[in-house]
Parts: sequence; structure tokens; C-alpha cells
Amino acid sequence: MKKAILTIAIAVMGLTAAFAQDTTKHARRPMPKMTAEQRADKVTARLEKQLSLTADQKTKIYAIELENAKKMDTWRSADQGDRKGKMKERKAAMDEQKAKIDAVLTADQKTKMDAFRAEAREKGEKMRKGMGRGNKDKAPVVSNPPAQG
Repeated sequence: MKKAILTIAIAVMGLTAAFAQDTTKHARRPMPKMTAEQRADKVTARLEKQLSLTADQKTKIYAIELENAKKMDTWRSADQGDRKGKMKERKAAMDEQKAKIDAVLTADQKTKMDAFRAEAREKGEKMRKGMGRGNKDKAPVVSNPPAQG
């Protein structure tokens, strides 16, 4: 009787351990499709909250963001050939947009914006390193090194 109970207990523990790990991949939640106006409005609202924009600044930044969102839509719908050339073009457009936004902001708002940009850059680098790209030159960590002797 004791052997039967012990056998059942071991089987239950084994099955519990086997089913405890969820090996199914969770599907990523798809990003909602937003129009250029919605994206510009969302970015403007975020900047208004972070930087305490005036009404005049808000309208100017909305116009800048709307122009940028429309450019992005045309780039996404365009042909995917010559990516390197397009990346340079996009980088130039991003720098231009950054300069336009900085022209609208006050000195205090610019320093806050620079802090937000630096934080976002840091976060992006950390994400890229987390994807396994930054750890290629490091030796693997061994939790139980073999005993020598």
C-alpha cells in the first residue's frame, strides 16, 4: 500500500513539473493602425505633458509631427529597394525634424527634451544588447564550473 501511494505521489510530482513550464509562444499584440493625424496628435500630447507646452507651441509641434508622420507613411508604402540610401535620407529628415522642434522650444524645455532623448537612446541600446547582439565577445557564464583535481 505504501509503495502504491509513493508511486502515485512521484507520478503526480513528475507530471506537475512537466506541465509547470509553459512552452507555447505568446502571440504579440498587434500594434493598432493609426493615421498620420492620430500619430501626430499622440506625440504632441506626450510632449505637451512632458514639457508643459503653450498653446502656440502645441500647434507648431503638431504641424511638424504631422508633416513627419506623412513622410513616414510615404516611405513605408514606397519600394523597399536601396535601404542604405533611404536610411541616410530618413536620418537627415529626423535631424531636420529635431531642429524644427528645438526651434519651437524654450531653453528649459530643450534641456528636458535632451534628457528624454538621451534616456530613449540608452533604453534602445539596452534593448539591442538584450537581444543578444552585444554579448558575442563575452565568454559564457558557467554556473557550476568543473572541479579540478
